[in-house]
Amino acid sequence: MRKGSGASSALQLALLLSALLCGCSPKAPSTAEGDAASGEVRMPSVTVSGDESGVDVLNWQPPAVEIAPDEQGAARRRADKALAEDRLYATAEDAVPLYLAILKVAPDDDRAKAGLEKSLDALLQQGAAALKHADDKAESLRRAHEIAAVVRTLKPDDEAVLAYLSRVDEVEQLSRLNTASERDLREGRLGEQGGGALAGFREVLKWKPGQPRALQGVAAVESAMIRRAEEAAMASDFDTAEVWLRHAANVREKAPTEAPTIVDAKQRIAAIRIARIAELRDAGLRDLATPLGLKAAREKLTEVLRIAEPGNRMAADFRERIDLATYYGLFRPGQAFTDALQNGGRGPEMVVVPHGGFRMGADEEEADASEAEMPAHYVRFDRGFAMSRHEVTVGEFRRFVEATGYRPRATRRGHSIVYDERSGNFARRSGVDWQSDYSGAKASDDLPVLHVSVYDADAYANWLAAQTGQSYRLPSEAEFEYALRAGTQGRYPWGNGAPPRNIGNLTGSNDVSPSGRRWNNAFAGYGDGYWGPAQVDRFQPNAWGLHDMSGNVSEWVADCWHASFRRAPADGASWFNPGCRSRVVRGGSWASSPAQTRAAWRSSSDSDMTNARVGFRVVRGI
Repeated sequence: MRKGSGASSALQLALLLSALLCGCSPKAPSTAEGDAASGEVRMPSVTVSGDESGVDVLNWQPPAVEIAPDEQGAARRRADKALAEDRLYATAEDAVPLYLAILKVAPDDDRAKAGLEKSLDALLQQGAAALKHADDKAESLRRAHEIAAVVRTLKPDDEAVLAYLSRVDEVEQLSRLNTASERDLREGRLGEQGGGALAGFREVLKWKPGQPRALQGVAAVESAMIRRAEEAAMASDFDTAEVWLRHAANVREKAPTEAPTIVDAKQRIAAIRIARIAELRDAGLRDLATPLGLKAAREKLTEVLRIAEPGNRMAADFRERIDLATYYGLFRPGQAFTDALQNGGRGPEMVVVPHGGFRMGADEEEADASEAEMPAHYVRFDRGFAMSRHEVTVGEFRRFVEATGYRPRATRRGHSIVYDERSGNFARRSGVDWQSDYSGAKASDDLPVLHVSVYDADAYANWLAAQTGQSYRLPSEAEFEYALRAGTQGRYPWGNGAPPRNIGNLTGSNDVSPSGRRWNNAFAGYGDGYWGPAQVDRFQPNAWGLHDMSGNVSEWVADCWHASFRRAPADGASWFNPGCRSRVVRGGSWASSPAQTRAAWRSSSDSDMTNARVGFRVVRGI
């Protein structure tokens, strides 16, 4: 390279990049094409050429070598040997330090001068070899940079040295530009509106067409834009997906035809659109078979019509199916009924709960309220539903176990949690399962079934559904609180204040255990005559004809546990995530404190939990 042209090229690049370091670049154009036309990019500048002697990394200090006047010959031989072995500058026994030490003692030593010149030529050759790979290999660039510092120290004004320094400078600048562009890429600044990673890689290619690292960067920008298009499609935002596809198609400049990567991406996004429409259609059809499904199905139809292209047959079929879905049922609010079982007999007595809405959860000012019960939010049921009049009893659960051979969790595990009268605490006891009462003794058939996990409750509901052909299931958390409040909106299921007489099996200060224990935290002046669960239907029903909603046993519901009601469903559906381990328990029990008897109270429990305080009831679509 000639002395003037190499330095000029590096200087132009350095000036461009250093100007951008101080923020003196023009406004970014509105498109990626405009940015490429401008030829300007925001990037810092560092150069090995010019007067930068204060920068340590750009200067080389030879290792110290001490040579006595009578040792010149031996030193020269060592230097010649090092030169022959391409050991040039790294240690005191390498060629350049030895030649410099000889010349320091004998400045007119022609053989040392000649050796130093050969060493310089060898260094430039090694540097040129390193530069061949410096675009893509950081170690090669480091090696070239190190050699640049040595040769500049040896002969800063030499034309060949200046040419080499110019090449190192250019590669250094392009490497930094590539590095900055890769950082932009990692941090998501792709450059679809100008600037960013794409502009940086294009700038490198303008100075060095075909550079592999920059070409790879441009391809990575295209891939990132395609990925964003696919992510938007997966989120059903197909308008945004189209925008990103257009950006991706413009990444490769002067392409005669659409790149195969773009063609493939368009096909994948089209497939995502079709699959999403089919998914929504199928889910909507399933919704139509559930009690709260019509509203959900209509919402899915709205989404289908938003994303479907005109004339889509699946969308048209879905719209027709919803138009035909007018069934609401023949029941009326408050009506009681039972369903026949295939193997004879009847299912549990069900009561129709009226449709409507309510404010679910606790207000911030409610005493004893927790963040898990907030924010209070409005829930509306477009359809009524039927709920079992009381908790599922031991006798009802026995029929299921005997008919199916099902082994509930506590039976398989061999123990559960019972109330221990001697200690006054709850403790694990072996041999306890669904046939046991709160203390581990044999339970009568008219007691609510205890020591069942949520999986056991689900299994019972699924059996009822199979036996009756109806949609039996656990209630959602919203359905439970809606039925618990039964039109009231107070602190407790009965409203506010002390519990009315005979309202339910609660912890009262007048209750006494078999050994004479009393509750430490209970409703003052209240007593119901029970220590432990009572037989179902012993207390007055609530306004909607449901028994034991206020107490007796807490109950499993269908929802997974969420730490608050933020983003909770507003339509009363269960908030369920497949595979969740923590489920929700609602409603006060015979052993719940007053704070735990509040209408908004909720608790998280492991799905496998069984104990003497939790049972369940079922609901059915109508």
